[in-house]
Amino acid sequence: MEYIEQGTQQFRKTTFAFFAAGFNTFAILYTAQPLMPIFTEEFGVSATLSSLSMTVTTLALAVSMLVFGSISESLGRKNIMVISMLAASLLCILTAFSPNFYVLIALRALQGVVLAGVPSIAMAYISEEVHPRSLAGAMGLYISGNALGAVFGRVFSGVMADYIGWHGAMFGIGVISIIATVIFWRSLRPPRNFEARDFNFMQLSRSLLGHMKNPVLVCFFLVGFLLLGANLSIYSYVTFVFLAEPYSLSQSIVSWIFLIFIIGIFSSMITGSLVAKFGKVMFIYIALGITLIGVILLFIPNLAVMVAGLSLFTYGFFASHSVVSGLVGENAAANKAQASSLYLFFYYTGSSVGGTAAGVFWADFGWNGVVVMNVVFIGLCFLLISVAIKMKRGKAEAN
Repeated sequence: MEYIEQGTQQFRKTTFAFFAAGFNTFAILYTAQPLMPIFTEEFGVSATLSSLSMTVTTLALAVSMLVFGSISESLGRKNIMVISMLAASLLCILTAFSPNFYVLIALRALQGVVLAGVPSIAMAYISEEVHPRSLAGAMGLYISGNALGAVFGRVFSGVMADYIGWHGAMFGIGVISIIATVIFWRSLRPPRNFEARDFNFMQLSRSLLGHMKNPVLVCFFLVGFLLLGANLSIYSYVTFVFLAEPYSLSQSIVSWIFLIFIIGIFSSMITGSLVAKFGKVMFIYIALGITLIGVILLFIPNLAVMVAGLSLFTYGFFASHSVVSGLVGENAAANKAQASSLYLFFYYTGSSVGGTAAGVFWADFGWNGVVVMNVVFIGLCFLLISVAIKMKRGKAEAN
């Protein structure tokens, strides 16, 4: 095995490559979120319909991730990721020229399909090529790229839309993403520890169905579903709130709200030490409690209080997601990679369902309806975690 080790030039190039990959993927994925109010005005569609600019992308991503990871087992890692990033970047540029809302939605769905080629493969490449003792640093930079890409895509598109329109903002994201693709292609070495295997659809299906028969895992999958559903619905519709009376903020100022996501980077960094201090069970309840408090504060129609609520919600969301995603691998008896893929499928599907459901609550009950929906979502997370822990303890006692 020829591993990449920390401290070498190859390690620096590899981590920089995956930082660029994460940035590319999540900047494109989330670039439409702050533009939803603009789509409602320009295309004459409802807030619920405008949310499709996000939800069709995440749903297509969720479904495609189940396939891309398995295909890469036979076709290789790097080439699929490069093609995925380039195709997503070009589709982002094409989306900027959408003549109507339906073309925009179709192109955003295609972006979701091709974007799946990076997150479904990146961690497999890193775990195969990077030395185990250097793995944490490489994964950390990749995840940082994901977070910064998500922040940049939202803030850049929202701010630039105020000056050059949403067309120019989306075009700019596409061009920047092409640059990130070139950096990735030039910096990442071809895999040297990869062993091609035949793609076996039946084996994949059996593996996925096997995980679905594990009730503890299903609880964790559903928690991921509800967490990202809450995240996407809150951040999609809070922009409408801040643009309207009594706040009447500009599009560019509202877009800076997404800088709160930087809290997620620090949340992920300190979660490990807090889990070690409190234990996984206690900490997941603490994290969900912080998330719930943040959501409840969003009922109060005061800008400072709502920003504080968003901050608490964001910290709790990332902390909860970090712990639950780790619990998935820990509780999968075999085929842990497929269990993680299934978790991500539920996770991104949740964003599609949550975002669409929030549109219905928004249309019928306004912002308070969206907040109530998310109080229920986080309450269900508490219930599912409690059920999973009880089943796990019961199984341990029986053995």
